[in-house]
Amino acid sequence: MSANSPPGLLDALFRTDAMREIFSDRGRLQGMLDFEAALARATARAGIIPGPAAMQIESQCRADLFDAGALSRGTAAAGNPAIPMVKALTTLVESRDRDAARFVHWGATSQDAMDTGLVLQLRSALELIEAGLGKLSDALAGLAGQHKRTPVAGRTLMQQAAPVTFGLKAAGWLSAIERHRQRLKDLRARALVLQFGGAAGTLASLGNRGLDVAAALAEELKLSLPDIPWHAQRDRVAEVATTLGLLVGSLGKIARDVSLAMQTEVGEAFEPAAHGRGGSSTLPHKRNPISSAVVLAAAARVPALVSVMLAAMVQEQERGLGNWHSEWETLPEICMLAAGALGHMTQVIEGMETDPERMRGNLDATHGLIMAEAVSSALAPKLGRQAAHELVEGACRRAVAQGGSLREVLEQDSTLEAHFSSAELDRLFDPETYLGVAEQFVDRVLAARSGWKTES
Repeated sequence: MSANSPPGLLDALFRTDAMREIFSDRGRLQGMLDFEAALARATARAGIIPGPAAMQIESQCRADLFDAGALSRGTAAAGNPAIPMVKALTTLVESRDRDAARFVHWGATSQDAMDTGLVLQLRSALELIEAGLGKLSDALAGLAGQHKRTPVAGRTLMQQAAPVTFGLKAAGWLSAIERHRQRLKDLRARALVLQFGGAAGTLASLGNRGLDVAAALAEELKLSLPDIPWHAQRDRVAEVATTLGLLVGSLGKIARDVSLAMQTEVGEAFEPAAHGRGGSSTLPHKRNPISSAVVLAAAARVPALVSVMLAAMVQEQERGLGNWHSEWETLPEICMLAAGALGHMTQVIEGMETDPERMRGNLDATHGLIMAEAVSSALAPKLGRQAAHELVEGACRRAVAQGGSLREVLEQDSTLEAHFSSAELDRLFDPETYLGVAEQFVDRVLAARSGWKTES
């Protein structure tokens, strides 16, 4: 098989080179060939085929020896790529040792080669994702720690609500990423398992040596040995898809927050700047959140792909028709989009530019309305919660109608004057005095992350 084709026009935007290589045609073929080589070694260890034959088979299990065009045409005719691959492998072995060629693909079926090849690809893919999550986690931890006391407007339903800290925002992002790291760690034991059942899942062609060969094959490939073949039980690959779907959703949440923070009228945090990055073909002043756009695009696409993987779980009897086939391009695309989104978001967080002064300025944009809950909470013990809420709510309406500040309106209210001094009002209208336990929450997330890293 010749070297991979050059990247498509959009590949570098939405995918990483490393993940694209794993799920290239060459990567798919090599995964199946790694299965065939290991199968030859395992059956030789069990005394089923001659050792020299296994060596001859293994020597030809290299993707570069195969004709990609011929395999593609053979796949169209046969219905899956394993059939023409086995035929071509047999021909290659036969050219060197006619007797050894008799033992190619001994005891296996096409789905064994394809599913186990996929698992080998997924092992490499998950390693890349896990490494990427580690980098993103490091960057988020640094951001959360740096800004755990930096006040910023908390926003609910797209409106300013009450003060929070930028570190709390980052800690929320980090907490989700840490959960995904744990999910991927737990997932490996269930997903990275051998597929080997023969034609109908009984390994009947191997007689009473089926379990021996299966155990040897799992050992050769460094995969777990499942209790039973899983040809038509697709929860393992569906779990990979759903886990990555959850990850991409969380990355999309971060991207949405970053893009909103970059709005001209907000201007609190920015993607890293670089020549040619996020520009406009028309407007020289633009600084577009291009990485966030890519992540949000992935977050829009991946759920539909995950739904295909879930729908594909309903397979007929011992081997499925059509639904298995629907996985072949779907799961690789999920992996590639997830890796691309993760790479973009890591780049954003590692190079994020923040503007604490603008964050502080935006807290004053409502002329004190953002501190309404602080005033209401302070009044509640004196007037009762509902009465305090109604008093402050009315003051807010008057402040908006008059175009003045909430404090000015409240200072004209004799009820407030009876309970709060000017110094006390100063404190109530200082956002830094109404951050609750934001700092402690950040510390808790950072501490939990350290504990997770220690355990792992």
